[in-house]
Amino acid sequence: MANKNKSKGKLEIIAVKSFNSYDEMYKIVDFLNKTLKDRRLIFGLTKDSGKDTMSISIYET
Repeated sequence: MANKNKSKGKLEIIAVKSFNSYDEMYKIVDFLNKTLKDRRLIFGLTKDSGKDTMSISIYET
């Protein structure tokens, strides 16, 4: 059940995980976003080129 105090349209971060850079990780994130959008989940991906790492974030809408 949605939290009634949460602002409409605001994203709430659930988790973040960093790992070694993987060139095709964006395909996994795209797959997750398309598959789980009806469950109010959004996945984000950031890359730190200086450290050669990536971070995946999971948000709830």
